[in-house]
Amino acid sequence: QVQLVESGGGLVQPGGSLRLSCAASGRIFSNNHMGWYRQAPGKQREWVATITISSSLYADSAKGRFTISRDNAKNTVYLQMNSLKPEDTAVYYCNLANIPGNTYWGQGTQVTVSS
Repeated sequence: QVQLVESGGGLVQPGGSLRLSCAASGRIFSNNHMGWYRQAPGKQREWVATITISSSLYADSAKGRFTISRDNAKNTVYLQMNSLKPEDTAVYYCNLANIPGNTYWGQGTQVTVSS
């Protein structure tokens, strides 16, 4: 099993920044993908960004504003979010996919962008 704990969410004004963190523990394979998804009220969960051992991928909504990174020594993934917009308001979820193996999810952290 793998446990994921997100932190760093909160209330921020439009144009502001937040940095989300997700610490993983448990049975983590050396080859894994970690990523961020988000779910706004009344909408389906959507992919935001993924980082593998060799590359980073972003949804169009995140390109140019968000940066995903990871600290393998700490089994932690980060999401630096800049130039935040009200439409970025959502619960942000971290996930980890062992390759090969199962995918695990965190409990989510609320991000609210509002003046």
